[in-house]
Amino acid sequence: MQYQGAPYRWGGETPSGFDCSGFVRYVYAQHGVSLPHNAAQQYRYGTAITRDNLEPGDLVFFDRLRHNGIYIGHGRFVHAGRTGKRVGVATLDEDWYRSRWAGARRL
Repeated sequence: MQYQGAPYRWGGETPSGFDCSGFVRYVYAQHGVSLPHNAAQQYRYGTAITRDNLEPGDLVFFDRLRHNGIYIGHGRFVHAGRTGKRVGVATLDEDWYRSRWAGARRL
């Protein structure tokens, strides 16, 4: 949550600018977990989790594995959205995310 407001930057993986998988990679690295800088590749790690069984810290994936974020509870996740946006919180029930749900993983 401390990186909320960091700018979006395609290919970014530091607090000066993150893309979605770069944000996930950076946060997990702070906790000793090494992940690749690619959402589809990150999906290969851990165990599949259903949406009903999400817990804070699980990775959530959207748009045919082209976008991801970190679940924080109560139907919300933190992510680096897109160009012109900043790291922030969204809900799984927002139309775009609900209609493009691709799965979740627990590391």
